[in-house]
Amino acid sequence: MATVIYPSPIFGPIHSRRLGVSLGINLLPADGKVCSFDCIYCECGLNAWHRPHLKMPTREEVHNALEERLQQMKAQGPKPDVLTFAGNGEPTLHPSFPEIIEDTIKLRNSYFPEARISVLSNATQILRPTVHQALMRVDNNILKLDTVDAQFIRAVDRPNAAYDVHAIIEGLKAFDGHVIIQTMFLSGTDSDGHDVTNTADHFVRPWLDALQEIRPERVMIYTIDRETPIRTLFKASPEVLDAIAERVRQLGFDCSVAY
Repeated sequence: MATVIYPSPIFGPIHSRRLGVSLGINLLPADGKVCSFDCIYCECGLNAWHRPHLKMPTREEVHNALEERLQQMKAQGPKPDVLTFAGNGEPTLHPSFPEIIEDTIKLRNSYFPEARISVLSNATQILRPTVHQALMRVDNNILKLDTVDAQFIRAVDRPNAAYDVHAIIEGLKAFDGHVIIQTMFLSGTDSDGHDVTNTADHFVRPWLDALQEIRPERVMIYTIDRETPIRTLFKASPEVLDAIAERVRQLGFDCSVAY
């Protein structure tokens, strides 16, 4: 089954559907996946498929590899639009995440001061003060909220530790608007044959209510782009995504759609 495991600590640049020319920073091991979710739509596969044997890169290894790549891009191109923390799992699980953010800001300012720093996170660690403070320093604080429905979260996002969506929403509110909400909309069934389509009104309406509480600077909605671990998942249609995006915009929020 085709899944993607990214090099570590630097990969790309790649062209992101949502961010442009993106240089990836992967704080997880290069040979496997480390994540606090086990999403059944994850392009990296399920957690059990890729148990790592290597360690996470150290702060120093990330700094040195990033500086070397930025020097190369400065000399040869391309110019990055964004430096993106993503890769094989949840970047905020790295024990030196706040310090690595500090290093990255300094390197960005030295080589490509117009580039933006993005973090793609599932938001499970945002209640930790050091993670919150680090995310406040990045340009694009992109945090996942697929739904507020607990059953969907258990079936699709599959947190591997205690997860209270209402506490997470309070944590998202604590960013005082310095947050971009990212939401996956899809259709289909899970491995047990249960419907996990989250585009119906009884999913969308409470999610919109949560957005009004959070007051994000932007909302990114997207759907499946690559092969998923569970083969019975499918893209949400462009028409459905556009209709949801229009409801978001009617609330006064900027909303982008990746089909």
